[in-house]
Amino acid sequence: MLDLKFIRENLEAVRENISKRNATADVDRVMYLYTERNRLLQELESLRRNRNENAGKMKGKVDPKERELLITAGKKLKEAITLAETSLAEVKGKLDSEVAKIPNMSHPSAPPGQGDENNREIKQFGSIPKFSFEPRDHVEIAQILDLIDFESATKVSGPKFYFLKNEAVILEYAFIRYALDLLSAEKFTLTQTPDIAREEIVTGIGYNPRGAEADIYALEGTGTCLIGTAEITLGGLFSDQILPFEELPIKICGVSHCFRREAGAAGKYSKGLYRVHQFTKVEMFIFCHPEKSEEMHDYLLKIEERIFNDLEIPFRVVDTCTGELGGPAYRKYDLEAWMPGRGRGGEWGEITSTSNCTDYQARRLSIRFKELGRTAFVHMLNGTAIANSRALIALLENFQREDGSVAIPEKLQEYTGFSEICLKK
Repeated sequence: MLDLKFIRENLEAVRENISKRNATADVDRVMYLYTERNRLLQELESLRRNRNENAGKMKGKVDPKERELLITAGKKLKEAITLAETSLAEVKGKLDSEVAKIPNMSHPSAPPGQGDENNREIKQFGSIPKFSFEPRDHVEIAQILDLIDFESATKVSGPKFYFLKNEAVILEYAFIRYALDLLSAEKFTLTQTPDIAREEIVTGIGYNPRGAEADIYALEGTGTCLIGTAEITLGGLFSDQILPFEELPIKICGVSHCFRREAGAAGKYSKGLYRVHQFTKVEMFIFCHPEKSEEMHDYLLKIEERIFNDLEIPFRVVDTCTGELGGPAYRKYDLEAWMPGRGRGGEWGEITSTSNCTDYQARRLSIRFKELGRTAFVHMLNGTAIANSRALIALLENFQREDGSVAIPEKLQEYTGFSEICLKK
């Protein structure tokens, strides 16, 4: 969340940012509740002082009549304090709810607008493949090579689930091991995170665990959710902690399953593996000094670029427009791979992203560091090293051959043990 004092001192800038990000938030109501909270705090402190003074007067020798008056006053003060505490808790709850609707501020260079068409392309890597035949999409390729079974998964689990089969299973783990080796060399602490998180952690990271717009599954009656990304579990790792300044930046990666409702996501880009309810991902996360977060953001982007250059998959980097940043991100870069089987003649499709969330999540989760005797909130950044389902789409479609077989990028061959996937005899 944004600092309330910052909001009060920058009302017009915050209003403008809410509009640019197409968010629904009421700054005036936040300021009213903020003022009301402060008033109730002062009132409560005054009542507590009066109670202490009243109790102090009862010590020692006191006239019986005066003692009776002090006891009566004490009871009234106790009742008033209880009412004030209740009112304060109610206003604080409303304030927390309203301020959570206000998105992070946007980087001055983030392109304005809403919708992917307003994202700004920064650079491209690799060459778009030219085929002497009509390229197939990954669903058709997977069917030919017996790699994915959507029909059986629909019967067992419902739509947007899948069984990986044969070489696709090996590729799943090859992606993970390749990413872990690279990140280990970059001095990331490797973790495999829980697939479940408490609702307060989910909310602190900036996801809505409840309501029609929630994209993650809440586990009813448990106060927990299935995570949509290891950003949630990694981000919550140091909640309510003060991190040693000398240990910053802290770099962690997490392997996890990711569960997403994908409610309302039906459309031309939802076919096959592109939008599914469950997939595996290797996530990167950094806790750093506020002065280093833009540098760390560039660092995460370079790792993502290196991964997909290593995999020989053509891709581009886009600067995400303000209307598509989501609540926590100050700036976000997406990597979009060329997907030859998409649309007519191929199209770009998102495969990873990296976000600088500044101190927006740290304020919610109370993650700080101490420097020169003073505490401040860390900056938190996340980035996808590899999302297996979409990486598999890009690999199958870019490395397909006319006979239906698929070549394996050289970098992955040491992890798969094979250089191609051929038709079954």
